[in-house]
Amino acid sequence: MAKRCKTAILISGSGTNLQSFIDRVAEGELALDLCVVFSNRPDAYGLVRARNADIPTACIEHGDYPDRESFDHAVIEELDRRQPDLLILAGFMRILSPAFVNHYEGRILNIHPALLPKYPGLDTHQRVLDAGDEWHGSTVHFVTEELDGGPRILQGRLRVDPSESADALQHRVQAVEHQIYPEAAGLVGSGRVKFRDGQTWIDGKIADEPIVRTYD
Repeated sequence: MAKRCKTAILISGSGTNLQSFIDRVAEGELALDLCVVFSNRPDAYGLVRARNADIPTACIEHGDYPDRESFDHAVIEELDRRQPDLLILAGFMRILSPAFVNHYEGRILNIHPALLPKYPGLDTHQRVLDAGDEWHGSTVHFVTEELDGGPRILQGRLRVDPSESADALQHRVQAVEHQIYPEAAGLVGSGRVKFRDGQTWIDGKIADEPIVRTYD
């Protein structure tokens, strides 16, 4: 039997994306070994989700450290005890230091609620509506030092209803995220997708464009 990819999931809040990973693993649809769920907030409900699924948890509060670098060093020490092959940022509300990103180069995934490279940063749903875009969605990408700028892996998109609110659009995009994030992580965990020389490789070839899934 092939070795399962040891995966650490980093959260700060309720953990809805985390739950999609837990469910897919439990259903046998995702061959990842969820070795730890880490949070920088002890009251994060995602820690409860993890404990309910018998996944080990760890918590280090960022407020206990004088700066981002010292906090990230402590997190590295905690995670390295678990020897993860892959890190999933699932609502982890911390900007990672260059030292952290470099330590886990090519092994950190993030999801951003936009069809990158369009709309990096915040308030993506309202910005899409204001621009009158036809499509919106979410992008799973490798993490680099450039915020929301790492090479893309997988996008899920849906048509925008110009009459809907930003909140309604956000709700629909979150449902897409729960589909594409575990899928992308599974592709990386299986070795079909790799980070090499600052680029995404899919099935042994450089991927200039991400895989795209279209949803209703």
